[in-house]
Amino acid sequence: MQGKGKCLCGLVELEVEYASNEVAACHCSMCRNWSGGPMLAIDCADAVKISGESNVVRYQSSEWAQRGFCGKCGTHLFYFLVPNNQYHLPVGLLTSGGDYKLTHQIFIDEKPEYYEFKNETHNMTGAEVFAHFESGE
Repeated sequence: MQGKGKCLCGLVELEVEYASNEVAACHCSMCRNWSGGPMLAIDCADAVKISGESNVVRYQSSEWAQRGFCGKCGTHLFYFLVPNNQYHLPVGLLTSGGDYKLTHQIFIDEKPEYYEFKNETHNMTGAEVFAHFESGE
């Protein structure tokens, strides 16, 4: 499947290809601090073409990840998992291919009590997420 998206001011455009329509919700404290709520993202692996890359600011938020945003309007563009060369894009950024399904939630142990998704999903704690990546699955 293919999708396109752009930042609010239009200086950065993204063309992506993703293997599935599965969306993940990340409840970690960094995602919530970055976006004001959980990050709803779709895995785009390394299949992301960025136009206007000179306008992209990459913030190294941990040893293993970068968060990208437009340097002019501040639109959140991606979470980039460095060791896997893997992009995760906010699903709301994408303008095409709207048949998305919320299938899993990560860092469920950091989710605050004031919201709850009704979807039945596969849920993983932070420790389970790190164990998953360490095992290479």
